[in-house]
Amino acid sequence: MNIQTVRDDLSTDQLQQLVVSSLEDFKAIDIMVIDVSGRSPLTERLVIASGTSTRHVKSMAENVIVKAKAAGCRPLGVEGAREGEWVLVDLNDVIVHLMLPQTRAFYNLEKLWEASADRRNGVNSSN
Repeated sequence: MNIQTVRDDLSTDQLQQLVVSSLEDFKAIDIMVIDVSGRSPLTERLVIASGTSTRHVKSMAENVIVKAKAAGCRPLGVEGAREGEWVLVDLNDVIVHLMLPQTRAFYNLEKLWEASADRRNGVNSSN
């Protein structure tokens, strides 16, 4: 069976739920979902979560990958799995960012996407 055919059966919402559930199974910290549909040509959703150690981050990423593959959605790419400070799992419609808390605080993706949305909506953050 063609992988793309299987993937088409899994909606963005279902894929997001699969990711969030697999992260909850592995006790991810502060899971956040950001809807970037219409704001990014790359993906529909970002899922951001933290782990307590590099081993925890790597384990969460591996669980997401295993569950996604089992559902017929092979990752387009995985970055940072060797180091484990920040692992990105690209599932096409959902991109997963798993980070150590200090890495997450430094890059602050949540704020970046919030600022991007505000700028597009004409909100001036300097007021």
